[in-house]
Amino acid sequence: MAAAEDALARLDERLAKSPIRDGWVARTHFNDACASLWLEGELVHLDDLVLHDAGMDVRTPTHELTRAHTLLRARRRIADAKPDWALSAAGLTSLRGRGGRGREEGASERDEEGDRLGLDGEDGEADDGELVEQAPADERIAEMFAAVDAAIAKADRTLAGDAVARARRVPERDPLVYDLDWDEDERLDAWRAVVADTRALPPTLAAAVAADAWSVIEPLQHALWLGRLLAAALLRERGKSRAHLPCLHDGLKAIPRERRRPRDAAGRLGVQLEAIAAAADAGLKDHDRWLTARTLLARKVAGRRSTSRLPALLDYLLTRPIASAGMIAAELKITPRAAQDLVGELGLREATGRGRYRAWGIL
Repeated sequence: MAAAEDALARLDERLAKSPIRDGWVARTHFNDACASLWLEGELVHLDDLVLHDAGMDVRTPTHELTRAHTLLRARRRIADAKPDWALSAAGLTSLRGRGGRGREEGASERDEEGDRLGLDGEDGEADDGELVEQAPADERIAEMFAAVDAAIAKADRTLAGDAVARARRVPERDPLVYDLDWDEDERLDAWRAVVADTRALPPTLAAAVAADAWSVIEPLQHALWLGRLLAAALLRERGKSRAHLPCLHDGLKAIPRERRRPRDAAGRLGVQLEAIAAAADAGLKDHDRWLTARTLLARKVAGRRSTSRLPALLDYLLTRPIASAGMIAAELKITPRAAQDLVGELGLREATGRGRYRAWGIL
């Protein structure tokens, strides 16, 4: 536990004052997503995930690739939100895939629409104080038109309410894929109770308990990876990793397979703590390597004219493990040929080794 605390604190302190913190965070999201599928026995290439995220797939995406991209989006959402969002009720609902527009929001929109159509002021005035034009000839005709407007407004509200209810209705699950007796809400409440009991523990030990409890309780049938993301969010909520979201999947990948799943609870907690320390040590080494590469490449950018795209290219390459000519062209708003010329000026090495497409990166 002490080793995990120290390693995580060193990495977070280094990232807090680092000029490449945003690039480091963006790159490690991809690494952790691929590591999560690797732990489940599925191989997802890092370059395929980067191209799929950019919408430039070179082949039809596989099921494993789409799952890795789902985890990538979840990591980004947790990292961009407030530290306590992921473990809140709204955050868990959204990460489970059951988020949607709230009842209050839908009701307010329907009320606003009804006020716009029905003009429910009794003295014939709208909400902004302007007088509503009424037929002065016959009061009975005016009353009849008012009744028609009220009926139309009521019908619009009813139709809007039905549409919101249909949008919020949870679809029935296929019994061939899901266990219908699996009570996710009850299991999730049990896991949240375990997390609540860890408030008096140190942050790293609390995160280890939360990750182990998720694998034991299994609140969600097909989202085992979410437990480690929530454990990383717990470290961020407790203030142990203020500048980044720890990559617990990448850290667990560094532990040998025969030691990864001990039977006793103490051994499992030790593995989780070792994974936190391994993730922090690997992140610190990656940070130093990428910072050195950026310093060397920045010398080639120095002295360029103010309209040069090389500084923007260097910043973009720090946020992606690899970047193809199409990705660079779309990001910098230039042609693919110009993107290749910029890459040649920086002297980057081709990263994929494939003949079908070329991509470069800061390794």
